[in-house]
Amino acid sequence: MARESHEDELGAHVSAAGGVRNAPARAREIQAVCLQLFTKQPNRWAEHTLGSEQAREYREEASAHGIRVAGSHDSYLINLATPDSVLWERSYESFRHELARSSDLGLDFLVTHPGNATDGDSASGIARNAEGVIRALEEVGGSTPVLLEMTAGGGTSVGGSFQNLAAILERVPSELRSRLGVCFDTCHAYSAGYDLVGDYEGVWAEFQDTIGLERLGLFHLNDSKHPLGSRKDRHQHLGEGTLGPEPFRRILLDPGFRTIPKILETPKESDPVGNDLRNLRFLRSFRSEA
Repeated sequence: MARESHEDELGAHVSAAGGVRNAPARAREIQAVCLQLFTKQPNRWAEHTLGSEQAREYREEASAHGIRVAGSHDSYLINLATPDSVLWERSYESFRHELARSSDLGLDFLVTHPGNATDGDSASGIARNAEGVIRALEEVGGSTPVLLEMTAGGGTSVGGSFQNLAAILERVPSELRSRLGVCFDTCHAYSAGYDLVGDYEGVWAEFQDTIGLERLGLFHLNDSKHPLGSRKDRHQHLGEGTLGPEPFRRILLDPGFRTIPKILETPKESDPVGNDLRNLRFLRSFRSEA
């Protein structure tokens, strides 16, 4: 028997093992109608082309399980900010395939990390990233938007500040910018130095001034194992890390954020379903108490 489903904007990254058609049932198993998935193995360069039959099966399963919002996350190997021309071309081809698969499935977003300028030249890394995003949007049809994910800002990352993300957005021509937005990861932002605990309102004021809240397309809701400004990307269960419960309560109860999808990337450990259910209950409890 299918488990209860909550008709809200909360969900989680779920496994697509055995084929993307299996992801919607896994979202329903955690009482969600929103999901994020990988359309290929994220730690391998090998590309996967979805046939029309696979895309049809996915859409049928998504409809059968009442999925309202679904998106993908691209490969961890992609680096569109790299100064290495060979790696850049390989990254671009992989990214283009990611966007094509997302479009074929009719997904609502494709999340991508802006990459690393390994030569230390962040301005050039930003320009290279924008070039790749522009080319992909021009070459791939459909309406799936690309969401630049805020990173923890470690090493040579070019995605660890609102200014970096705004600089990429500004380079994209206006006719393509409607298919470009931002994914705000709470763990990454806190680790990058944005104090969601001590200066919650200030963080969002800066986001509005630098990027614009109209560009916010998705939340990744994750607590952090490390302190403010650590620049370390280590996710923790909600309310059990250095962020604690308060930032999540404020996000869940903010009417301006109510329609923005919110996806868990919290630890799965030995019980993926149980842990996702626990973290989703944590979030929903704020609204039940309001």
